Amino acid sequence: MPSDLSVWLIAVPNDGDAENLLPNLRQKLEYARALPRTSISDLAVPQLKAGTLDDLLTISEELPKIDGFFTSAVAKIVETLRNLLNNDPTRLEQHTLVNEQLCDDYILKGWRWNTGKYGINRSLKDIEMTSIDGVMKAKLNSYNLAKGQLVQMQRKRTGNLSVRTLNDVVKRDDFVVDSEYLETLLVAVPKMQTKDWEQKYERLASMVVPRSSSKIAADDDFALYSVTIFKRVHDEFAQKLRENKYILRDFTFDEEALEKQQKELASSEVSEKELWKELLTLSRTNFSEAFQAFVHLKVVRLFVESVLRYGPPADFVGLAIIPDAKASKKLVSNLSSHFSYLAPRSKGSKAKGGSGGADTAEFGGEYAALMEEEIFDFVFVEVPRVVN
Repeated sequence: MPSDLSVWLIAVPNDGDAENLLPNLRQKLEYARALPRTSISDLAVPQLKAGTLDDLLTISEELPKIDGFFTSAVAKIVETLRNLLNNDPTRLEQHTLVNEQLCDDYILKGWRWNTGKYGINRSLKDIEMTSIDGVMKAKLNSYNLAKGQLVQMQRKRTGNLSVRTLNDVVKRDDFVVDSEYLETLLVAVPKMQTKDWEQKYERLASMVVPRSSSKIAADDDFALYSVTIFKRVHDEFAQKLRENKYILRDFTFDEEALEKQQKELASSEVSEKELWKELLTLSRTNFSEAFQAFVHLKVVRLFVESVLRYGPPADFVGLAIIPDAKASKKLVSNLSSHFSYLAPRSKGSKAKGGSGGADTAEFGGEYAALMEEEIFDFVFVEVPRVVN
């Protein structure tokens, strides 16, 4: 069953009545009440360079794999835009445009083969997507690296007191500095153990300065204490902290560290924002280019299958349909009935690409079997729609 989340492309031989194809079909669908919210329009199927039968057979074998790569490339751009725009459907719709048109309008409102980009005398496989995909990957990797660095720096400032940076928490007055014999340590104590700490810290080692511990800060999980000890018992005291499940914070007071950290964070934020803007602009531009290439490839599949099924001359007419999700089954039934006159010309043909539903990058198993089936008497290809 074709997906109701796709645009359906249909091609049939031009038997001299191309102008009446759409009006006749529309009349029949309206009579059958199969057209409540279905959009349907003409699709100009170009007369491409067909080559020999062997050429077409070879291309028909290769097109599903190319189609899958194109599908994946377009989907990755959409996913990139979705993530950049925080999954906002309104903003996503504004950025998934093709030549400043909505994707559906691009196909349904007078689509024509772009001879400037894709000459009709060139190879049917000569539609470029690799460079677009490569540029997107490189820019996305750069952005993800910058974003990862920023997130890491932000986590250091926002984690609990057992892990976060302490440069903006402590002050110079919290430390004994420039002493030959004494040092001040910082200890993160679980919130439930603060009374226990205050009662026993002086006895954790033999040379702890009495009444030297002060609470500096607290959050939902930990309290941060300072404590002054003699340097010679540092290792002993650290061992006792571990045994009591207190966390010794490895920290050296540095008056310049906070300023340095703030500058690094600001620089990282600017870098991430600039790369975000660059990636958004590139994604929007490349989506338009990629989707156009994608639709042209789908029309190539439509053309190749039509020649293989109906034979020369390569003269076909087409339709583009956006089905109503609530009436898609009925629509398929009516289309099959309307084009049943093509059955004698379809029998015995090998419907390579007949399903056209290459909306996944996997090409084995069920998909391979589906590609071998003849499902309809008319040639049918699907273009997955962008779901905002």
